[in-house]
Order: sequence, then structure tokens, then C-alpha cells
Amino acid sequence: MSSQDTRVVARRTMVVIGLVLATLLVLLLIRATSQVLTWIVIAVFFAVALNPAVTWVQRRGAFGKRWLATLLVFLVALILIGGLVTLFVIPLVREGSQVVGDFPKIVNDARSGRGPVGGLIERFNLLEYAQNNADRFREYAGRLGAPTIAVLRGAATSIAGIVTIFVLAYLMVLEAPKVIDGFLALFDDRRAERIRRVGHDCAKTITGYITGNLLISIICGSLAYGVLAIMGVPYAGLIALFVGLVDLIPLVGATLGAVIATLAAFVESTTAGIVVIIFFVLYQQLENHLLQPLIFARTVKVNPLTVLIAILVAVELAGILGALLAIPVAGIIQIIARDIWDTRRGRLKTEPTVGEDETPVDSASPRPQNQPVGAPVNGDGSAIALHDREQRTQQS
Repeated sequence: MSSQDTRVVARRTMVVIGLVLATLLVLLLIRATSQVLTWIVIAVFFAVALNPAVTWVQRRGAFGKRWLATLLVFLVALILIGGLVTLFVIPLVREGSQVVGDFPKIVNDARSGRGPVGGLIERFNLLEYAQNNADRFREYAGRLGAPTIAVLRGAATSIAGIVTIFVLAYLMVLEAPKVIDGFLALFDDRRAERIRRVGHDCAKTITGYITGNLLISIICGSLAYGVLAIMGVPYAGLIALFVGLVDLIPLVGATLGAVIATLAAFVESTTAGIVVIIFFVLYQQLENHLLQPLIFARTVKVNPLTVLIAILVAVELAGILGALLAIPVAGIIQIIARDIWDTRRGRLKTEPTVGEDETPVDSASPRPQNQPVGAPVNGDGSAIALHDREQRTQQS
């Protein structure tokens, strides 16, 4: 091996080592900043969802000013979210205060075996179990200091995340035209138009996913309210609202709502609890295997089988974040793949060919002078007689 070949091999080896190290560094960076990256991804979702509304307001009622349209849309979104939170929190606080005020009576009824809670305690001998394990419960209570601090820290992080997501989404929508125009200015006009078209389709996919998710949550909350109201569970509207809101959370939202609703139903009666359990088991199967594939197939324009496979694979790979990104990512991949396929099929061949055997033009037999381009030819290169007769007819 010559010295030049040795230098080439050494250079390629260093390039491979550098790429491997760079990949490891990127993976470590992603792992260290996973929480921030999650906030950014969620902010992108909200920005893409609200951008059409901002554009519409800018054209119709914001005097052409982007900052004013963005401010108005985000204020309306904030008011709607605040209204939902108020609708949920105020009854919860009121009923919670009533429970605290009635707590001594509830305890006395429970000890005496009266009321729904007392009936459950007496039926399953819970009071006797609590007395026999009183020391163990005290030990568990003494260990709650650290988990309480962790819960408080998690709540503070969640509040900081919500504020960060809101600010990021606001800035993304506000600066979107400048960022897009600056990015597209790096390419020629033809390629820039293609990127703009594909990006618009990808944005419609994300908007369709969010719309479909909201529709599924409305269906879930409405059906839950109907079942709870029929079974006579108190505060059915409040519980159904909670079920609909948490159903927006991928993977665990429906289960969390089912647990809360089932506990409330069991407090009312054992029959109501069993009926609610059966309802949520059946509904979750219906949502996972019918509603999500069908609705997302219409809003995201993805095949129902692709939707189901994408959810299963993404959940296995990335958990909750994977469930959040599975359907829009599948739609975006489909759009990009279709664009690449259509573009490649529409390109001219690198070397023109003739005939079914795709013989290169340069090596094909010469064409007679009176034979036009594209005329069918025999094996020896002469024009087919039928074509000659047509030519003579046209000349006459």
C-alpha cells in the first residue's frame, strides 16, 4: 500500500470516528435536555395550531399588524383556557370545602357503618384492617416527607413548563414569517416554493391532529357524562369535564379519568361502580381501535392501519412523548415521501432512451429523414408501414 493510500485510509478512519463521537455527543445532549426539548415540541404544536388564526386576524381585523393579531389570538386562547379551569376549579373548591366541613360526620357514619362509605367499610372489613395495621400506617406516614417535597418540586416544574410553553409558542407565531422567509431565501425559487408547499401540508397535518384529538376528548367526556348521570353519580358534569380534559393526555389520560370516575361511582353504589368500569373498559377499546384511527384518518389524512401502527411503535420507543408525536410524525413522513416520489417520477431521464427495451438514443439505429420523432419502428430501424400510410394520407 502506497503512502497516499495510507493517508486516505487514515483520513476516512478519522472521519468515521469523528461522526461516531459527534453522534454520541448529540444523544447525550438530547438526554440531558429532554425536558426542555419536550416543552419546545409542545410549543411548536400550539404555534402551528394557532398560526392560521393569527394569519386570519391579521388579514381581517388587525390592520395588517402581526404583533397585534398574535396578541389578540393568544389573549382569546388564554381566556378560554382560564374559563375551562375556572369551570372546573370553582365547583371542585366548593365541594371540597363542603367535604371538609362534613368530614367529622362522614367519619362517624363510616365507623357506624352508615352511608355509602360506611357500607363499603363494613362490607370489606376495612375498619378492622386499619386497626390491625395502625403501626404500619404510622410508619408510612412518617416517610411522606421526601415524596411531598418531590411532589411540590414537580408542581413547580409543571407551572414553569406551562409558562415557558406559552411564551415559546407566542414568540414562534410572532416571528414565524421572518424565520420562514429567511430560511427559504437560502434556496432558489423553484426549491423554495416546493419547501413552502410541503411545509404548508405538514402544518395542516399538525392542525388536523390537534382538531381530531379535541373531537375525541369531547366524545369521551359526553359519553362519560351520560353514563354517570344515568347511574345517579353526584357531580356527573364535573367528573365528565375532568375525564374529557385528561383524555387529551396521550397514553395515560383516559386511564386517569377512568380511575377518578370509577371511584366516584363506587362511593355512590357498587352497581354504579361496576357499570362505570365496564363502560370505560369498552370505551377505551373503542377509542384506541376505532375512533382514533377513523378520526385521524380524516383529519390527518393517514390510513387507519398506519395510525394504529404508528401509535404502538411510538409508545414503545418514547412513551408519552412518542404517543403525542406518533400521528403527526406519521403524517409528515407520508407527505415528504409522497413529494419525493412524485418529484423523482416527474424528472427527465439522465439519458434519453427509445423503445420498450429503453435503448439509449446514441446507440439506436438512425431514423429515416421522413420519419418524425416518436414514430414506431421495426427491428431494423425502418418505420412501420401503418405510420407511413398515415403520413402519405396527411400529405395528400
